Amino acid sequence: MKKISLLLVIMLSLLSLFAPTFKMSVSVAAGDTKSDDWLHVEGNKIVDMNGNEVWLTGCNWFGFNTGTNVFDGVWSCNMKEAIWGMADRGINLLRIPISTELVNQWSEGVYPSANVNLFVNPELEGMNSLELFDFAFQCCKEAGMKIMIDIHSPQTDAMGHNYPVWYDGTFTTEVWISALEWLTERYKNDDTLLALDIKNEPHGKPGDTLIAKWDDSKDQNNWKYATEVCAKRILKINPNILIVVEGVEVYPKPGYDYNAVDEWDKESKYYFNWWGGNLRGVKDYPIDLGEHQSQLVYSPHDYGPLVWKQPWFYEGFNKETLYEDCWKDNWAFIHKENIAPLLIGEWGGFMDGGDNEKWMEALRDFMIENKISHTFWCYNANSGDTGGLVSYDFITWDEEKYALLKPALWQNADGRFVGLDHKIPLGSNGITVTEYYGGAVPTQTPTQTPTQTPTPSASQSDILKGDINLDGEIDVMDLTLLKRYILKTISGFSEPQAALAADINSDGDINTMDLVMLKRIILDN
Repeated sequence: MKKISLLLVIMLSLLSLFAPTFKMSVSVAAGDTKSDDWLHVEGNKIVDMNGNEVWLTGCNWFGFNTGTNVFDGVWSCNMKEAIWGMADRGINLLRIPISTELVNQWSEGVYPSANVNLFVNPELEGMNSLELFDFAFQCCKEAGMKIMIDIHSPQTDAMGHNYPVWYDGTFTTEVWISALEWLTERYKNDDTLLALDIKNEPHGKPGDTLIAKWDDSKDQNNWKYATEVCAKRILKINPNILIVVEGVEVYPKPGYDYNAVDEWDKESKYYFNWWGGNLRGVKDYPIDLGEHQSQLVYSPHDYGPLVWKQPWFYEGFNKETLYEDCWKDNWAFIHKENIAPLLIGEWGGFMDGGDNEKWMEALRDFMIENKISHTFWCYNANSGDTGGLVSYDFITWDEEKYALLKPALWQNADGRFVGLDHKIPLGSNGITVTEYYGGAVPTQTPTQTPTQTPTPSASQSDILKGDINLDGEIDVMDLTLLKRYILKTISGFSEPQAALAADINSDGDINTMDLVMLKRIILDN
């Protein structure tokens, strides 16, 4: 891997394209927040349980694959606050790269230590890598954000993505599949984990010792065959999870196969693209998941000229030439021909004021026009060939880069970000899928992580629910205070009346449902 006024006009016009085309009353039973958000596919769309189209618009945060054994950056930022910060800015799906090695260790009861700064993450003290992952999982749930796990490499290694296939001498194909089965079993009853990107960037060039190919064989290195075997075993455990399948690097031209040898100074017998970005094989040999075909999503990666000066980045390139020269035949045909949905798993790069930004804007606009799901690469500041959405403190956002990304994040006509959960809104200011399609969100739902409320002596009748700072007003200051309490960045309230005011639904717990209700109160005022 590797002018403002005009932008506003584009944003407003594109937002209008994705306002709901119909309204329906969504009825969601109160109580279960773990199994009502599963997704499936219909043609080239990803839809929810009601058949309503959803748009997965997220980003990547790596580290569980690198040897840090947790998100990179928690050496300087607070993990919870970072996750909530993403949700507040419209990230509704977090793609988490991880290694087969780490998942396999967890499955065997081995829990490597992680690189965490406890001064800024005191709540993480004593947690091993699996407990840290579960903690991040819960933070995403409470922020209304969903997760896609990406098996980034066989071994835990910051450069592991350079390895071309899903198996090596230690972590065989069977270990890879078994690790994914273990993950699936562990989270099968919780729809916070919506998708599995089963292998990052299979690749390799003709003549390489290891090359990921795509054909109708049962060879060990046939990515299509490995995908089908792996996916069917996962779907036996959880038939509701999305299986996300990337492409390869090269595909033989008509009349050739993977045994073809290129000759010096003659036209290549292969089509080349980015690692994981070549899905030409779908036309000849589509993935077959049998009775679970409705869970299949294809996922190319695409990058700009600062990662590699590909031949389609010639002088004067634009969205139309990129489509004709690269996107159309490598992966866009899958969407156009209604074969399956696409999710661009990695795209992003440095803001250079030139061709790299030109490419990012072109791809962004193409994804908006076609409502193609995507996860931006990346949140991390320490991505050497792309940079990140934040600076090296992992706190300060690159506002210029975020402004480029923002139009491609799912929003309603009022500019409020839309999450993928039916009950928990996205972040502090977003809405649910239910609300987007005109339904009502239940006002009381049991929480997954109850927080015990202190027992105050004051009378409930004397309390203005939501006025947590007791200043006689209900506003964003109260919202901030409540969020900090739920995230445990503060341990309690100075006055017992504040605890009563924070327990908005009076169920004896201060939790995310109180946060949801407070948002409603503020927005209605």
